[in-house]
Amino acid sequence: MSFLSISRLAPRLLSPKNAACVVVAARNVSASTNLKDVLADLIPKEQSRIKNFKQQHGKTTIGQITVDMVYGGMRGMKGLVYETSVLDPDEGIRFRGYSIPECQQLLPKAPGGEEPLPEGLFWLLVTGQVPTEEQVNWLSKEWAKRAALPSHVVTMLDNFPTNLHPMSQFSAAVTALNSESSFARAYSEGVNKAKYWEFVYEDSMDLIAKLPCVAAKIYRNLYREGSSIGAIDSNLDWSHNFTNMLGYSDPQFTELMRLYLTIHSDHEGGNVSAHASHLVGSALSDPYLSFSAEMHQHKNRMQIDQNNMDDYVRLCLVIIQVVPGYGHAVLRKTDPRYTCQREFALKHLPNDPMFKLVAQLYKIVPNVLLEQGKAKNPWPNVDAHTNNTY
Repeated sequence: MSFLSISRLAPRLLSPKNAACVVVAARNVSASTNLKDVLADLIPKEQSRIKNFKQQHGKTTIGQITVDMVYGGMRGMKGLVYETSVLDPDEGIRFRGYSIPECQQLLPKAPGGEEPLPEGLFWLLVTGQVPTEEQVNWLSKEWAKRAALPSHVVTMLDNFPTNLHPMSQFSAAVTALNSESSFARAYSEGVNKAKYWEFVYEDSMDLIAKLPCVAAKIYRNLYREGSSIGAIDSNLDWSHNFTNMLGYSDPQFTELMRLYLTIHSDHEGGNVSAHASHLVGSALSDPYLSFSAEMHQHKNRMQIDQNNMDDYVRLCLVIIQVVPGYGHAVLRKTDPRYTCQREFALKHLPNDPMFKLVAQLYKIVPNVLLEQGKAKNPWPNVDAHTNNTY
């Protein structure tokens, strides 16, 4: 993704003055509402910047490789330039330099809403620019326009057995959407390498637009007797259309989905799923296949209740050596993505049984981990809320 703007390595190798200039330049908002037009202007500049950067620093050594790194799945190994987010050990994730509270404040919101729209974070991730409301509205309409699923994908989803895991269905559907790939067609026809980004853009936009339809179709088949997901409303944002397709009309749930999708939009480049996507994409596979590779992670979890939480935590430590949702390879404090979900739950659903369960774990798990000496960071990460509550 060489067209993205702020290199993780640049602040280390450029002078502070030059690095600051790069950041400020990246945050100048383009007047155009069409994302492809904005990228057409940005990409040649970024390609030139990266070319110059490589010429100046291409032979610079940025780290050493140890045997522990190799056996540890490349942990701590510098092997990827990743520009859209950085996971700081002390303050958590930053998207293009902005913390989650800053994104909540700066990014456009739906009329009457309080949480940022994921369309806004997508624009920020891709361009390095905080978008205007007009740019976000354009993106909502563009995704609505691209959302329809091909009939063969719908038929495939309808024919899956109900005992097939939803994530297996999701991954299979994304792989099947490869039939629609503009990049795959253009590549087979020998398109010039300089044009690759245009077809990656088209595939990525189509895929993002279709993902809520795929997810809603799977959900309806499994939990709503195969009822229709309904039609996309071009006047609604991406999250609102998704909650409608799921069959929920509570405005608070839509607000939660906006927050949830925003904070889960990116996770640095070194975790398993992001690395898999980059690895497959580096072989010039199209975005559908790259994203499908990223999704092949199923996690089994023990069912718990208020009466067996302490036992659950200790059993996890015996069997799998970790407590899912607690600790982090990088973070050394409570994950701010956990914190913003907790704050939302305290505000909107403090008496929800599942939230009470998660809140109780927050009181129990860190003490057990500290007592057992099992974690440098005993505090919850994003999965403690994401996978256990919603």
